[in-house]
Amino acid sequence: MAVDLLLGLQWGDEGKGKIVDVLTKNYDIIARFQGGPNAGHTLEFDGIKHVLHTIPSGIFHKNALNIVGNGVVIDPVIFKKELDNLNKFNLDLNAKLLISRKAHLILPTHRLLDAASEASKGKAKIGSTLKGIGPTYMDKTGRNGMRVGDLELDNWKDKYRALSDKHEAMIDFHNVDIQYDLNELETDFFDAVKELKQLTFIDSEEYLYQAQKSGKKILAEGAQGSLLDIDFGTYPYVTSSNTTAAGACTGLGVPPRNIGGVFGIFKAYTTRVGSGPFPTELFDEVGATMGRVGNEFGATTGRPRRCGWLDLVALKYAVQINGVSELMMMKADVLSGFKTIKVCTAYKYKGEKVSHLPYNIEAENVSPVYKEMKGWEKDLTKMTSADELPETLIEYINYLEAELEIPIKIVSVGPDRKQTIHR
Repeated sequence: MAVDLLLGLQWGDEGKGKIVDVLTKNYDIIARFQGGPNAGHTLEFDGIKHVLHTIPSGIFHKNALNIVGNGVVIDPVIFKKELDNLNKFNLDLNAKLLISRKAHLILPTHRLLDAASEASKGKAKIGSTLKGIGPTYMDKTGRNGMRVGDLELDNWKDKYRALSDKHEAMIDFHNVDIQYDLNELETDFFDAVKELKQLTFIDSEEYLYQAQKSGKKILAEGAQGSLLDIDFGTYPYVTSSNTTAAGACTGLGVPPRNIGGVFGIFKAYTTRVGSGPFPTELFDEVGATMGRVGNEFGATTGRPRRCGWLDLVALKYAVQINGVSELMMMKADVLSGFKTIKVCTAYKYKGEKVSHLPYNIEAENVSPVYKEMKGWEKDLTKMTSADELPETLIEYINYLEAELEIPIKIVSVGPDRKQTIHR
């Protein structure tokens, strides 16, 4: 049985959480394969807004098991807060939520090290969420990290102390003024670890192998977006994991030949949080309107998102490197009311017109080439079927499908799970 993937095709914040929630009824297992609590997946239904950071977005469905895979990094303190928020909904978390023993742990000193590193960069900072993600992945690749499975060992606190002491020396090396009370942070950490240990730890690669053999339907959930991939994103303004389809293989132990559908999610426009190049960014009232109408604030950080027109060059690139088989377009409703819609179809790159994503897309090297299309005036938020969509939106969708050579199967017209149109 193949494993389907769902991932973002832009700089994150595409609406993956909502679509996972919508699709979960078709799956037995939802498995998160990378990233940490720097991600924020927002779900909205029954008049309640939910924000998840580490727990997979299928957690509210009775039919599905939810697995935090080996490629994820877990902050026990943030994880505990998520669990506390979910307890009011009477979910059987011990039965529904499984944690890979090979997932790495974010220690309090990882977050402090993240803050010290970012502060030392000055104006060259990359816009880290300061959640300790980068330092945790650095320890993982440096073979120093702590994993969930270590918590089952009698001497896990000795391993913790050795790594924490090492981090404090590294913080001192950065020579920046970082104020902290490690004793207080550790009290919260150790309390959170106790709660984490109440959950079920599994050898996730074996669990998922047996699930595939028995015919279970599995959806792998990504975090962040393809343009934040550590290898293929706009480096160095990226996250520290592989956010592309290949990340599901290493983040869950799924063989490449067992990958089924690859569902790519994108907004009808483009947003970005934090630093880094953004060729179609708008600094005028149009961009401000997108941000205001789209409520474009980071689900994790609350930072305002930068907004701009859809970048088809970057989107084609993301479709290509992920092998996308189906597309889902989010926030079509946000563009209602614009008389003209623009799409970036190419770049002027060092004096030449290019239609691929070049090595460097900083503003001094790249300027967007736009195609203009008619906008749509109608309010989409009450629409429930594709037949109701305005003709100019259908033309926009048809144009994107032709350019990307991939069908757009879902159009989202609002944040609620019911505001989802299947085509």
